[in-house]
Amino acid sequence: MSELRIDLGRFQANVRAVAERVAPADLLLVVKDDAYGHGVERMVPAAVDAGARWLGAIDLSSASRAKAIAGDRARVFCWQTAGVDEIVAALDAELELGVGDADYLERVATIAAERREPALVHLKIDTGLHRNGVRREDWPEFVARAAELEDAGALRVAGIWSHIAEASDAEDDDARAVFDDAVAVARAAGLDPDVRHLAASAAGWHRAEFRCDLVRVGAFCYGIRSADGPEIPGIAPAATLVTEVVAVHDGGVELGIGWLDGLFSTLAGRMAVGTPAGPRALREIRETTAVADAWEGATVGDEVRVFGPGDAGESTATTIAEAIGTVGEEPLLRVSPLIPRVTV
Repeated sequence: MSELRIDLGRFQANVRAVAERVAPADLLLVVKDDAYGHGVERMVPAAVDAGARWLGAIDLSSASRAKAIAGDRARVFCWQTAGVDEIVAALDAELELGVGDADYLERVATIAAERREPALVHLKIDTGLHRNGVRREDWPEFVARAAELEDAGALRVAGIWSHIAEASDAEDDDARAVFDDAVAVARAAGLDPDVRHLAASAAGWHRAEFRCDLVRVGAFCYGIRSADGPEIPGIAPAATLVTEVVAVHDGGVELGIGWLDGLFSTLAGRMAVGTPAGPRALREIRETTAVADAWEGATVGDEVRVFGPGDAGESTATTIAEAIGTVGEEPLLRVSPLIPRVTV
């Protein structure tokens, strides 16, 4: 049987290490995609107990569940809602909304006015990534309108934010200059946001000048370093994917996990699993099983680590990702929901 084991103590140590690193800025723990496949209901209480006072997710489901669990112990930011029903659901859940479009600002304000309760919004400037956000030439009119709506009691501008590419220091510096100018324009329009947030995991960790008031950190808190990035001191993977030996053959050991369980078939020959005898190459990945190099004394039922912190020689999620050209969280997000998540 396979399972994803989640070490909550290690996760909390990661959260504290990241919070200490980005201080005096606050940490916003990202819990998107069901807390990177770890489970919102499992990770949010642990994060709040570890001191996290901000949570966030791109998806309404993860954000709403996080707020229901955290209650008044944490503010929760959701940065992608669209239709009226989603806006209503987000406001019902007491979420703070990311707004990077003038029409969307009007929709949120109209719904909030009908409810007679101001919506908390974070206005997004496009600093050059073109993911979304208001373009620089439209920003003065946008924030002026936000100030009008705030004066009318339809909303309160709680934050100003953006994404950056983290592709090069020079590009990021240019983006930060755009962001700082946008904040100044917003304040000149009469807005007084609680927080400014620009950086995510990598920039937040490595460049203090990008931390502003709040840093959005996801992967690092779960112990997942950036692909092709350096190891992060004090950070270790919180999740370990384990399986067991289901058959022993001449020259190979068959494991009870395959590509139907979320293991990339392209990883055959590119990763190591951790066995009782140390690391062994994973040679073949089939539909429901995989084959690793054998070791002396291998027995059906032996536990094998597919990926994890590397204590038994297994690959980490990030080294797996690097082998096939993707990001470090992708192996975790690919783990089948049918594989049990177990807290240790």
